[in-house]
Amino acid sequence: MSKTPLAASLAFASLLGLSVLAGPAAADDPLSAPYHIDIGRISVTALSDGQIPVPLADIMRGEPRPEIEAALARAGKQSPVTLAVNTYLVAMPDGRLVLIDTGTGDLLGPKLGHLAESLKAAGHTPDEIDDIVLTHIHADHSGGLTRNGKAVFPKARLHVAERDAAYWLSDAARAAAPEAARRGFDEAIAMTAPYRETGRFATFADGADPVPGLQSILRAGHTPGHSSIVVSDGGEKLVVWGDITHGEFVQFAEPEVTIDFDVDQDAARQSRLAAMEDAAAKGYLVAGAHITFPGIGRVTPGSNGAAYGWEPVGR
Repeated sequence: MSKTPLAASLAFASLLGLSVLAGPAAADDPLSAPYHIDIGRISVTALSDGQIPVPLADIMRGEPRPEIEAALARAGKQSPVTLAVNTYLVAMPDGRLVLIDTGTGDLLGPKLGHLAESLKAAGHTPDEIDDIVLTHIHADHSGGLTRNGKAVFPKARLHVAERDAAYWLSDAARAAAPEAARRGFDEAIAMTAPYRETGRFATFADGADPVPGLQSILRAGHTPGHSSIVVSDGGEKLVVWGDITHGEFVQFAEPEVTIDFDVDQDAARQSRLAAMEDAAAKGYLVAGAHITFPGIGRVTPGSNGAAYGWEPVGR
């Protein structure tokens, strides 16, 4: 089993460097406006936290680098590739507001951390959020929870998969990790602390409902408890994938390609294959945290040697 907490930590360090070098968001790189879609009686709003250049050709595994570069070229891209960081606001029929993932906060540089702006553009404020569900605890999903040691969402209850909490919040797991990998544990502990310390923290078991009305699917590998969140109502369905893919440029065509962010690359590969097979066979919508904003679309059967394709909403 390929477990790579050190590689994942170093990959995140490379992201921080690229983000800082990229500097503040340019005038020609505006924040994407919120995108709304209804799933039965449930309203889902895609919110942009920003975007970041990612050196995919350096950190993707499973194919030789020239093959990764060729796949990117076919998509009109070259490494580093600018990837989105998307979060999703779910308005439940009973009025509850559930936020799925929180972006990066101030952990990954000035190109990111714009969730509050997107939330405001959607007509909401952080103090309106009732629940937060994390697909996993990586910094680009949990970083927006806390700023300057205080909870950004003052009344929200935080929900995290049991497996992720047991790993990232464990002193023993941190101690066993290589020194260079401990930053990820420290960030997870710091970002969740204001919620844990005020009794606003809960975990959910494999496949359990994190909050009433939403379901989870364990898609482990990217992290131990990485989970997709299912939004369904009235026969309609959207699965918020989390990090099943990093962009739509390589891993749809070649789903066996992994990335250094994966804690367990073998398990991540199997989770991606299962997620794509199910989505392609059943035709429901999916939402990806790092697919071009709003990150919502359908997995399609592949062509010209590709395993799968991607059909964004609105096309």
